[in-house]
This record gives sequence, structure tokens and C-alpha cells, in this order.
Amino acid sequence: MSKTFASHADTEEKQISFTKLAEGLYAYTAEGDPNTGIVIGDDSVMVIDTQATPIMAQDVIRRIREVTDLPIKHVVMTHYHAVRVLGASAYDAENIYASQNTYDLIVERGQQDYESEVGRFPRLFRGVDSVPGLTWPTIVFQKELTVFMGKREVRIIHLGRGHTKGDTIVWLPEEKVMFSGDLVEYGATPYTGDAYHEDWPATLDRLQAMDPQKLVPGRGDALQSSKQCQEAIQGTRDFLADMYQSVKAGKAAGKSLSECYAETYALLKPRYGHWVIFDHCVPFDITRCYDEAGGEYPDPRIWTAERDTQMWHSLQDVVENQ
Repeated sequence: MSKTFASHADTEEKQISFTKLAEGLYAYTAEGDPNTGIVIGDDSVMVIDTQATPIMAQDVIRRIREVTDLPIKHVVMTHYHAVRVLGASAYDAENIYASQNTYDLIVERGQQDYESEVGRFPRLFRGVDSVPGLTWPTIVFQKELTVFMGKREVRIIHLGRGHTKGDTIVWLPEEKVMFSGDLVEYGATPYTGDAYHEDWPATLDRLQAMDPQKLVPGRGDALQSSKQCQEAIQGTRDFLADMYQSVKAGKAAGKSLSECYAETYALLKPRYGHWVIFDHCVPFDITRCYDEAGGEYPDPRIWTAERDTQMWHSLQDVVENQ
């Protein structure tokens, strides 16, 4: 493993797709980069996750303007991670929605997360100087909120803890289209450095029970059939189970983080190693698994730029020969 984060080698610009899911529903995807969702109502537009910077958001706006001139009034933060939300100012939206738990995370660790993620993902934070500061929601809800954009019903729902404690999905009940945020990935490695591995499977159960017919994951292609949706949910579930069970068993046996990391990396690599950002995510993921297993840290510790670097260097030689 290199001395710099694996993501630093990811310098190639990705091919962007703007996929129509149903009338007025679109997915902005880019080969495993963070996705953005678009909902066009009768009177306005909603953007779900905004890209990392206002400069990056300009391309989303350009695509929206190719299909509608309605005002962009609504922004949804599916969770608090900087790479998802710091582009929000570009849209000049009236309403920025987030769950109470997401709001609490911004208060607690928003600035540290900003600095940490900019250090991890230089390509995704193009134009970071254009970020005016943290993105703060203007409308905060506990469990569920329904927004009517004219006749179009949009439900914003906190189903439970998973990728973070505040994860929110956006659900179009009439079309059965879901924007899942990072609760579900497709062909991309789940990042679980701020996760609740014990809770995430039950949250996925609730998500799966809604039976989405189309789904935009946090990363990966827009999914256009019920079968694809189920495959993505199951793939995310399998990765989480394989990783957490391995680390939990290792820790219970008295093994160190480095030993658990080596064993679990070797277990995951054959099945999941081809997924986008695998080598970047897994050190953060396994560190959080080790903290959570056995109840030592029920809540994720705050990642700072310094902690990122310390963790990375401590594990960098573990899998060198695997």
C-alpha cells in the first residue's frame, strides 16, 4: 500500500451519465464517483446530494437546464459527508433538508470531516476554494417529511442508522423510485468509517421492504429494474456482513487491528477487490469495524486529517504481499 491514500492515484476524469429514470426523475452518475439525484416537480426542482464543490455542481446544473427551466428550490442531504454536500451553495435553493441526526453530526464533526475528505479526495474537490463553508440544513426532521412539488409527492425518510447515524433516502411512492444515498452501493465499495455495522442490515431490510423498482445508489450506475435494485441491496449487505463478521471474530479472539486487517483484506479482495475505491475504503472500514466490535466505541470516532494519516501509515505494510 502506498504512503499516500489510494484515492490520490485516482486522477482520471470520469465519464458522466445523466440517466432518465421516469418522467422528471434523473440520475447524475460518473463511473463510481458520488451520485446526484434530480426530481422535477410541477413547479420546481429538487437536487439530492450536491457534489463536493460549487464548481463541480455547475455541471449538474447544466444538465438540469437541458431538461427544465424550473427553479431549483430544494436540496436534500442524504447524510453529512463533505463530498456529498459542500456544493450546495451553487444551487441557491430555498430549502435544504436533513435529518436531525445529520444536523447533529455537522455540529459535532462537520469541520473535521471537511478537512479530512479534502485531503483524501483531491480530484473530487476541484475548485474547493469556491466552498463558502459548511452546508447547513434549513429544514430538519426526525423520521420522515413529505414534500409536494405541485402534484408530485416526494418522501424524505430516515429509515435508521447505517452508513452514518443520519442516513436519509428520497422515495417517490407513485413511481417506486428510490435515491438511497450511501446506504446502498453498486459496483462500488461501501465506505463505513462512520458507520453502524450492527444497525445497517436492519436499515437495509426496511429499505428493501419498500420494493424499489428503480434505485440510484450512492455510487455506481442508476439501477433500472427491480432485479438490479435487489442485487445492489444484497451486494451491499454481503460486503458488510463478510467484513464485519471477520473483524468481530478476530477481535473476539484477541487479535490486533493489524491482524484483523490482514485477514479481512485477504477475505474480501477476491470477491470485492474490483469494486470502485476498494483499496481506499477498506482501511477506514476495518478500523471502524474493529472499534465497534465488542462495543468499545458504539459511536464512530471523529476522523481528522491527522487521524486519517496515522491510520493509513499504521496499516500500509500489512497487505503489501497479499
